[in-house]
Amino acid sequence: MLKRIVYGVCGAAIVGLGLFSLYAWNPAIDPVIPAQTDYSPQVIEQGKTLAAAGYCSTCHTPPGGTAYAGNYEMHTDFGTIYSSNITPDVETGIGNWSEAAFSRAMRTGVSRDGHHLLPAFPYEHFNKMTDDDISAIYAYIMTSVPAVSQVKKDNGIPFPLNIRWFQAGWKLLFADTQPFEVNSQQSAKWNRGAYLAQGIAHCGACHTPRNALGGEKYAQMYQGAAIDGWIAPSLTSTSTSPIPWRSQDFYEYLTTGNSPYHGSAAGPMAPVMHKGLSALPSSDLQAISGYFADLAGTNKTDQSQTSSTLQAAITAQHQQPDLRIDEGARLYASACQACHYNSDQLVKGRPLITIGSATHLDAPTNLINVILDGVRNDQGIRGVVMPGFRDALSDKDISAIAAYLRQTAGESTWPKLQQQVGEIRNQPRFEH
Repeated sequence: MLKRIVYGVCGAAIVGLGLFSLYAWNPAIDPVIPAQTDYSPQVIEQGKTLAAAGYCSTCHTPPGGTAYAGNYEMHTDFGTIYSSNITPDVETGIGNWSEAAFSRAMRTGVSRDGHHLLPAFPYEHFNKMTDDDISAIYAYIMTSVPAVSQVKKDNGIPFPLNIRWFQAGWKLLFADTQPFEVNSQQSAKWNRGAYLAQGIAHCGACHTPRNALGGEKYAQMYQGAAIDGWIAPSLTSTSTSPIPWRSQDFYEYLTTGNSPYHGSAAGPMAPVMHKGLSALPSSDLQAISGYFADLAGTNKTDQSQTSSTLQAAITAQHQQPDLRIDEGARLYASACQACHYNSDQLVKGRPLITIGSATHLDAPTNLINVILDGVRNDQGIRGVVMPGFRDALSDKDISAIAAYLRQTAGESTWPKLQQQVGEIRNQPRFEH
């Protein structure tokens, strides 16, 4: 009897392994030399816009490197990943990929030669794009991006996670492979925003929390997640911002890189604004803004609530404690207040920090990052910079300022704040 059980279990395991092998195997698609290039100027221009909106260059270009030639370094919980060369170079890029091979990679995360791509490439979002949009990106890359010979660096993914065959199991468990579905209960504008956010812009790739194996938690879509040493805050009604994100706030942020009521785009969000979504027409940005405002539950927000919250924050900044005894208030007054002070109900330009999203998050990560490294000219509002205080203020000084701002904002102090400042100061600095 025991032998039969053992044989049965082993037989089932062999059959299961065989079936999984069939599922995991993908045939190679024959190379095409030269690749197809017969596309209209309108299609190529459409592809250029979509490639920008999908941050293709951002993720496939290292700092100071050649556009689209790969080797952008990505640090993950599973090791270091280097992006691929997606220029039309035949030897080291995708110059011999047919449109069918390109489309398969975009939709299923499978390379031309049949191996599985790591989920750092957000194919489960790109799968929601239409055939025409994917074709347009292919047309743009193959006709307008210069071919660059550059060999991809080896990833730093340890064994056995580096076995690409296992990625098929990951896809089976965690990848959303469903195409985009139009919501008949919503307007065409809402559906356009949803299509862009879920697809080419792949907003959920950063703003959706992930499980221990790196899969997006779709039940908590857009509810915030850690990314590259920063926190991508919630874009839904779970946001901790005291002034809810309205459609006009999203639109102002997407078009200028700044929302006076919420903060400026820095860290990994800055290139999303200035090198990515800025390529989309205003109508598309309005559609995305309306979509997220609906998720945030603010399409019908009472304006009087926003005004009262704003006035309370401005009043609070006038009620500063005795600077002789409150170290955080004193440091803030000397280092920050000249730029961040607002004298009336109109918050102009630089955000009022006490109502900013970073001050109300559950962790001080974003606020500390900005205090340490400031905001560059290519981040936030174009032409407006904030100096970094990494070399001017100690961990104790920065934690005192953060504690003062947190208290002024009506929130409890972050635990072990000075320790967290030190950890954030010493974390790897990512180039964006």
